[in-house]
Order: sequence, then C-alpha cells, then structure tokens
Amino acid sequence: MAKSIRSKWKRKCRAIKRERYGKKELERLKKTLGIEESESVSKDVNMSELSQVANVVAAKTTQADQMDTDTNKRVFNPRTLRDQHGAYPVWLHPRKVTKNKVKKKGKKGKKYKH
Repeated sequence: MAKSIRSKWKRKCRAIKRERYGKKELERLKKTLGIEESESVSKDVNMSELSQVANVVAAKTTQADQMDTDTNKRVFNPRTLRDQHGAYPVWLHPRKVTKNKVKKKGKKGKKYKH
C-alpha cells in the first residue's frame, strides 16, 4: 500500500518542504542564540559563547535536587471507575460515566421477581 502516484508526489513535496523549513528553522535558531552569520555553518558553537547566552548546569546537581511531587495519589476502583472521593477520572469518556450511573441506579431500584 501507499505506493500510488499521488502518495509518491506527496512524499516528494514533503521532502522539499522539510528542506526549506529546515533552513528557516536553522536561521531562527541562530538568531535566538545570537550566533553571527559570518561564521560558517560547519563550525561548532563555542561553549564559552553558549555559557553567556544560556545557563549551563551540571547533571549531578539536577539529580540531587528532586522535585517535590504530590504524594496524595488518587486510587481508582477498577469496578466502579471512581476514586476515593467518588469522582470519575478526567480521562473517562462522559458516555461511560452516564452508563455507569444508569447501571448503578438500575441495580438499586430493581427487586427480584419469582
């Protein structure tokens, strides 16, 4: 699949766009970092210049400073799909929520017939 003339043409056009936008993105990046145009593209950026533009931090210090995260995680019941506060999770589709509510309401009101 995906070997039609149209898809080949689309791939060709995307390759051309990628090249064109790559040049624009490189120019924008150079402008952001403050690299002069007189330098050749193949030259690497001096780390001394980079340290003036950006804050360089060693990796060891970032590992020592752990972020304080919220330890109160919500625990969801897999059967009812609710957390300990009775709320449904954000990622649950509203249709599924209403379906569960109807199911729960139906179980409460029904009585067994013999």
